[in-house]
Amino acid sequence: MTTLTIRQMAHASGLSAHTLRYYEDIGLIDPVRRSASGHRCYSEHDQRWIAFLLRLRATGMSIQDMLAYATLRRDGQQLDSVVRRQQMLQQHVLTLENRLAALQDNLSVMRDKVVFYTELASTLQADAQPDSTGAAHDPITLSTRLEPPA
Repeated sequence: MTTLTIRQMAHASGLSAHTLRYYEDIGLIDPVRRSASGHRCYSEHDQRWIAFLLRLRATGMSIQDMLAYATLRRDGQQLDSVVRRQQMLQQHVLTLENRLAALQDNLSVMRDKVVFYTELASTLQADAQPDSTGAAHDPITLSTRLEPPA
């Protein structure tokens, strides 16, 4: 079994050693086994749990909700605990799906704006070129003609 020191775990997880100790102090991480010299030894089980916590955090779950989940997890494979964890994750998935849909909608609008401004810039550039008489088009008339969408 591969164990990691707190420094190695911090490097592997991207969390600081201080944050790892804090997570252990508040109960987000179970007490970590110690070596004979008293140094923390993060097991593969600890590493997988921390990786999952990082996913919860990256997807916007609050520390409070993560603590509730960790508490339920400590209850083990009891029906009530399993059902409540499943419900928590289901609710989190719904929240993520709603956020993702809103982001997709916003992304679509931003892409439309990019296309609009690309076309507008091309039109303005073409109209700024002198015509066969050497006169450029009036940019004020052009800008009032091409109003951007909302």
